[in-house]
Amino acid sequence: MKFKVKDMDIATGGKLIAILNIHDAKRLDLHSGDRILIIYKNRRTICVLDISESAKAVPKGKIGLYEEVLDKLDVKRNAIIELKFTGKPESVKHIREKLHGKRLSHKELFHIIDDITHDRLTDIEKTYFVAAGFINGWDIDEIVDMTKVMVETGDKIKFPGITLDKHCIGGVPGNRTTMVVVPIIAAAGFTMPKTSSRAITSPAGTADTMECLAKVELKEKKIKQVVKKTKACIVHGGSMNLAPADDKIIEVEHPLSIDAEGQLLASVMAKKYSVTANHILIDIPMGKQVKAKTIKDAKHLRKTFERIGTRLNMNVKVIITDGSQPIGNGIGPVLEAEDVMSVLRDDPLAPEDLKDKALSMASILLEMTGKYKKGQGVKVANELLKSGKALKSMNEIIKAQGKQKKVKLGTFNYIVRSSKVGKVKEINNEIIAKIARVGGAPEDKGAGLFLNKKVGDKVKKGEVLYTIYAENKFKLGLSKEFVKKDRGYLIN
Repeated sequence: MKFKVKDMDIATGGKLIAILNIHDAKRLDLHSGDRILIIYKNRRTICVLDISESAKAVPKGKIGLYEEVLDKLDVKRNAIIELKFTGKPESVKHIREKLHGKRLSHKELFHIIDDITHDRLTDIEKTYFVAAGFINGWDIDEIVDMTKVMVETGDKIKFPGITLDKHCIGGVPGNRTTMVVVPIIAAAGFTMPKTSSRAITSPAGTADTMECLAKVELKEKKIKQVVKKTKACIVHGGSMNLAPADDKIIEVEHPLSIDAEGQLLASVMAKKYSVTANHILIDIPMGKQVKAKTIKDAKHLRKTFERIGTRLNMNVKVIITDGSQPIGNGIGPVLEAEDVMSVLRDDPLAPEDLKDKALSMASILLEMTGKYKKGQGVKVANELLKSGKALKSMNEIIKAQGKQKKVKLGTFNYIVRSSKVGKVKEINNEIIAKIARVGGAPEDKGAGLFLNKKVGDKVKKGEVLYTIYAENKFKLGLSKEFVKKDRGYLIN
């Protein structure tokens, strides 16, 4: 069946969608969500069908194509295309089987992940895939296979020799250890190409914070040049095609805050596997508002990460850390970047918790290389920091990636004070993160919070707990309104 192309002049953000008028769809017995094969000259692509009841939107005899489809077929408006019906992808059948509790094979998982990668599934189908894993879980074989297919359906960057990496499963505001650890490791002469994420529910991801100092959206060729020159990089993983299905799965997990354990594990390990890392340190924070709420949860995750590492021939070490409160003083991109640089400058006023945790992690990674005996790593990491070599390494990485113009702290601020005398018993990570996000972080890089008090600190009535920063008056007002309901601090 032939149709004339109508350019919808709209982008979907990646999905391949075509629209038919309802009369044409009925005539062909096609329904919304069906797959259709569109052929133009020697090019062809499969699209998800949408249906328009308005002849004005898509007239009879025409097919509405979004920008992604037009680009893929290299077709212009009014061109004549051929349309053929094609059944739903085989992966839909496998998703249905997983919903019924079936264990999926490597081949079946490949079909699903490949279709997610190439936008052949609808949001509903992807959501059912996430829900199936959340309800029925994934065994160790499925997690290993999912890790492999996530890598197989994307690109892989190979670095020679010993390659180190680290990952934190998240949930703790601040905690910008990566940006301290990477330059220490590079200064020690080891390769550490760190691909990091942007914030999803937090006030800043590593990529958001690093972007205050250097460019993070780099192509593979540029990344290799940076690593060759400096031994390391800190870039946004989403700017490359490394385990691309991961971000698409996260998109459907986010609205319901669903984070199936198997997909979390495969997601983390796929990113490391795709850059051929052979020594990986995993940080599992434990606390009330993070993924591992109890020591039992944390130990279970540790054991599973280590088992997956063994199956993938990767040296994986897992540490369980304090996730009960924010790490560092700054919450939000520019404030977290300043925390990082103050630690690297070995500034006496630098946050001790961030410094101590980063040095501990760097020392473990150094010992994982086999070059240093147990106990030597911490001495080497400390020396590299105090000598200024780590700071020099960071400055080289920033220059190689492309130095950014200085980002200013938001000029609108509001001081939150203690309403009584006492001691800080608890800080709610979720509330602190929410206040910073309502104030504009991470999109507004100058927005965030500067914390003056941590758990265990004594406070007087009227003493400053933290200061909120925003880039405009309206967003500061939103944060102030939120603080009236909950400051995020428990003081007794």
